Amino acid sequence: MALVDTLESAWYGQRRPPWWTWPLATLYGGVVGLRRWLYRAGWLRSVRLPVPVIVIGNLSVGGTGKTPLAIAVVARLRERGFRPGVVSRGYGGDRREPLLLGDAPDPLQVGDEPCLIHASGAPVAVGRDRPAAARLLLDAGCNVVVADDGLQHYALARDVEICVIDGVRRFGNRRLLPRGPLREPMARLRSIDLRVCNGGVAAAGEHAMRLQGGEVVALSGDGRRPLASFAGQRVHAVAAIGNPARFFDSLRAAGIDVIEHPFADHHRFGRDELEFGDRLPLLMTDKDAVKCRSFAQAHWWRVPVQAQLPAAFYAALDERLSGLRRDTGWPAT
Repeated sequence: MALVDTLESAWYGQRRPPWWTWPLATLYGGVVGLRRWLYRAGWLRSVRLPVPVIVIGNLSVGGTGKTPLAIAVVARLRERGFRPGVVSRGYGGDRREPLLLGDAPDPLQVGDEPCLIHASGAPVAVGRDRPAAARLLLDAGCNVVVADDGLQHYALARDVEICVIDGVRRFGNRRLLPRGPLREPMARLRSIDLRVCNGGVAAAGEHAMRLQGGEVVALSGDGRRPLASFAGQRVHAVAAIGNPARFFDSLRAAGIDVIEHPFADHHRFGRDELEFGDRLPLLMTDKDAVKCRSFAQAHWWRVPVQAQLPAAFYAALDERLSGLRRDTGWPAT
């Protein structure tokens, strides 16, 4: 974690990047550019599905809110009469071969984010071979595929690209890994269809997104209570997401006295890791809760959030899907 902390402090302005990151970033940039050129030139093959593919991703490493946005996009597509399904790499899971999630998916097998999306009611398929996983969704009757993450996964051809931006951290020092937080150069934004800014202040051309909660749900049992009921109270806060500080800050904004417990993204929790020697309430993200239900205690709570987006974002998405129907004859339902 010390190396990660050192790099992140350099990426977001607290110190200069270590000297050795410069040659590695140069090498990384060359590989990224060559790989993208090979796909554009046809030397590497992108698989084109017979239905539209919407990819939701980001340029920077770490969490930006892709999964809540994917859930919101799926809900919108359903409202419009489509049958969407979600394909995911399944980070944090052991599964290698493509799999369509069943009624009770195991997050240790398929990953935490796919389980969270599946709990929203969407068909979900996981696999390292994303085109093969996406075909399982087609066999299940889906007529739109939403890729949760995968902006840089060019093996799956896409019709709409959505980039999620951390509105607070933005793009850091705008350098490529490991000198900065970027997976691809800033110029990549010019080819992306829609840009969504999660928190902070949206820049020109970006759609502002807010993650709203307000209620907590017991991991053990079916209890619910307002998040505000914890105001002024000391709690343990657990987050194994790309940017744990966002979760901790949201709790503090609700007036809660937070004891922070950050973990690496997709961390697999053991029962003993969440024993803190007291009976203070424990609050965690929905993404973490799917991995902890089997050993949850009565004072553990999850904090669900929903992505709130402006009507202009959905109008722009609808316009792009309408254009695909005009250009390809793809049916609406």
